[in-house]
Amino acid sequence: MPRTYKCAFCGGEIKPGTGMLYVRNDGVLLWFCSRKCRRSSLELKRDPRKIRWTEYYGKEEKGKG
Repeated sequence: MPRTYKCAFCGGEIKPGTGMLYVRNDGVLLWFCSRKCRRSSLELKRDPRKIRWTEYYGKEEKGKG
């Protein structure tokens, strides 16, 4: 049975056969649903909590603030 993954940037669901897997040098696997999410995260280094179209918008980390 194919697995569905969650986008590392926007939190959206990635259907089987789509998306992109990015492997960092430290071995962390990052799944991205689109080029928009990949560029926002890796190249532009944006915070998903400050981008309105992400599921993480406005959410604070627990234990901070």
